Parts: sequence; C-alpha cells; structure tokens
Amino acid sequence: MSTHPIQFLSLTEFRSYERLDFGVAGRSVYLYGPNGAGKTNLLEAISVLNPGKGLRGAAYSELGRRPTDEAHGRPWGVVARLHAGEDEVQLATGSDPRDRAKRTVRIDQQPVPAAQLLDHLRMIWLTPAQDRLFIEARNDRLKFFDRLVYAADPGHAAIVAAYEKALRERMKLLTEGPADETWLSVLEQKLAANGTRMIEARQAALQALQIEIDGHESAFPKADLSLTGTYETGDYLIKGFRNNRDRDGAAGRSLFGPHRMDLAVVHRDKTRPAADCSTGEQKALLLNIILAQGARLSAFKPVLLLDEVAAHLDPLRRHALFDETHALGLQTFFTGTDLSLFDGLLGRALGVRVEAAQILEMLE
Repeated sequence: MSTHPIQFLSLTEFRSYERLDFGVAGRSVYLYGPNGAGKTNLLEAISVLNPGKGLRGAAYSELGRRPTDEAHGRPWGVVARLHAGEDEVQLATGSDPRDRAKRTVRIDQQPVPAAQLLDHLRMIWLTPAQDRLFIEARNDRLKFFDRLVYAADPGHAAIVAAYEKALRERMKLLTEGPADETWLSVLEQKLAANGTRMIEARQAALQALQIEIDGHESAFPKADLSLTGTYETGDYLIKGFRNNRDRDGAAGRSLFGPHRMDLAVVHRDKTRPAADCSTGEQKALLLNIILAQGARLSAFKPVLLLDEVAAHLDPLRRHALFDETHALGLQTFFTGTDLSLFDGLLGRALGVRVEAAQILEMLE
C-alpha cells in the first residue's frame, strides 16, 4: 500500500505540548520561532508514528509532558489522519498504561504491531545530531543506514532485531557460561542466517541508493557509497563466529559479524572521504543522500523531517533544497528560528510560527 500525506495531527501531553490540534491538509510545513519553542518536539511527535524510537532516540517513558511539580511525565499520545484515496486512515500511538517503557499502536482504532505503521507512513529525517555522522562512532552510521534500508524494506528491522537478540544470548554464554557447544552452534546458525539477510538487504539498498544518486540532478555534491567490514555470507559467517568464540569472550563483545559493518561515504568531486570534508560539505553530502532516498522511495511518498537544516546552508543551496523537495512532491516539515530562512517556500508550503508550545500564526 502506498503512503499518504499527513492531513491532521493531534498531540496530547507530548513533550512540551499539553494539547495541540494541527491541520496541515497534506501540505509541506515550515515551523519557525525561538529556540525552545517546541518545533523539534513537533517533528519528534510525527517521527514516533513509525516503528522504533523517534528522531531523538528517546525512550517512550521520556516523551510525556512533565510539569515542574511532577516527578514523572504524563501519559502521552499522538494521532495523525492520512488520506487514503477517498478515505482516511487514522494512526495513533501513545503510552502503554500497563508499562511506561512501552507504547500502544492503533490503526483506525484497532491495536496492531508497530511494523504495520509502515503500510501507511514512511519517513526520512535529518537532525542536528547527525551533523557529525561521518566522524562519530561507526555504530551511528550503521543505524542511520539501516533506517534507510528498512524504509524501503520494512522486514529488515525485524531481521536486525532477531540478529541482535541472538548476538546478546551468545555473548552471555561466552562471558557468563556455561558455554554449551550445542546451544552456541544453534545461536551461531541463527546469527549466520539473519546476518546473511542483513548483508543482502544492505547491499541491495546501497546499490539502489547509489543508482538514484548517480541519476538525480542535485545542487548538492554527489556521494559515493560503500559498505566496509564483514559482507560474506552463509558458511563464512558460521565459521567466523565459531572461530572467534575465545576472542569475543575475552573482549566481552562480538568482534566479528555484520554488526561490525560501516557506511563509507566519499565526496565524488573531491575524491575525499566525508570525514575529511568541511562541516558544510558533510551537511551537503548528507542532504544528497537524503534527497536521493526520497527520490528512491517516491512511490511511497515518504514524509521528510528536516530539523534546523536551512540555517546551515548558504542562500543558493537553501533555495535548491526547497526546489528539490518540492520537485519530488514529498511532504516536508522544516524547522528554523527565523522566518527569513524560508522565503523560498512562500506560496509553496504552510508557514507556522511556534512559541511556548503553541501555534501563534499561520502563513499560507
């Protein structure tokens, strides 16, 4: 099923919002206002309408509004209405009343697994925390890339989760014992089976994304992508896990396997690794990847969440970003402190002034 633009949002006790009802009518939106106004909180609310954690990676127990005189956050909820042809679909998620660390998910008021949200809404986001993606820990880049993978292949998330569960169980046997040969072999076969599927999904996504980058005309520098680390499959993985038991046990962590893969990015025109590029060039490369991902998933009409992106671009590239997201036909939510940042969106998106977790003004 293809996805559909967001028509209406409702937040209850989410972060700084006590209550917000927000009609966007499927339009792109730019949110502007002072720091701390609640702009990113609104993007985060949209982001939890997908499986997994939201764009900040916060625990569900942290999402509820917490007045200063209360010890814990309040039960929270986010609801969105989406158009599905002539009909509407309602997506809802919020605190699980039985366990604050969990959440409930409903589609048209019926409880469903979170993975089913992807049948109706897919997202791509870029936040200031990702500005250092190319120079931070390898694991952060792999998580970023895996999110790109399962935006097109939702089953990838479950495979990664199953792999990581088996990896933890194997490590517990190796470090705490008993290191039962039979059970270790069973776990390592599971790791190899899921690891093979992970590698194949990542390679397929990388190839598709690179093809989109190569064919997509953009004002942003083209990125050449590759995956490094373990990428052989099948029996190679089984043997690798078996041969690394002693080393992994001594280290207290698994030093072999597809969880050790990394995303390598090179600035094509300068033939320079992204990590060696300037901060501005790194941001531009990230945008090249994000826009290509949007084009790759255009059949699903993903929603783009671009937090504080415009402020870090010169006017030429800022207008190019607006032009490209508009040309892709994707509903995009931008944030920034100054209205002047969004002059290139006048008449093409809904402008919303946010202050103290309230919508004060709308500009058509």
